[in-house]
Amino acid sequence: MTGGTGTKGGAGRGTGRRFARVADSPLQLPLLLCSFALTGYAGVRLLDGDVLGVVLWFVGAAVLHDLVLVPLYALADRALRSAAPGTLVRAERINYVRVPAFVSLVLFAVWFPLILGLGGRYAAYTTLDPDVFLGRWLLITAGLFAASALCLAARALRTRHAGQPPPG
Repeated sequence: MTGGTGTKGGAGRGTGRRFARVADSPLQLPLLLCSFALTGYAGVRLLDGDVLGVVLWFVGAAVLHDLVLVPLYALADRALRSAAPGTLVRAERINYVRVPAFVSLVLFAVWFPLILGLGGRYAAYTTLDPDVFLGRWLLITAGLFAASALCLAARALRTRHAGQPPPG
């Protein structure tokens, strides 16, 4: 009988290969244990103060993510796929837009008070003029998209020279 992995013997053999791949490096297990220890330490320090406030913040973040952000992600992805009507947009090509957009949005989420000029007390800690953050974030975003475009062009050039059709 052939299992879901295409090998005889069912899922057991494919699962064994999958677990063998996880432990490729001897450093993976110690690094994983260290990350759990660091997360546990951060959780203990975080919950040392206002436990109810932290729990409310996590629940609010989960609800905001699931009810607001996931539909926005799906809408943006659908808009990106429909941006080129009549042509097949492959996932490899879309990822060259998704990755820099994601990194840019994460940077915005972390630095939004300073980017939007709402820094107030944070400006004193940065020792920078509050007006520089928007321009720098825009430059970083432009650099991310430019680097992504260069990677896509290099990939298309490499596949064209290899005799394969270009991606997308």
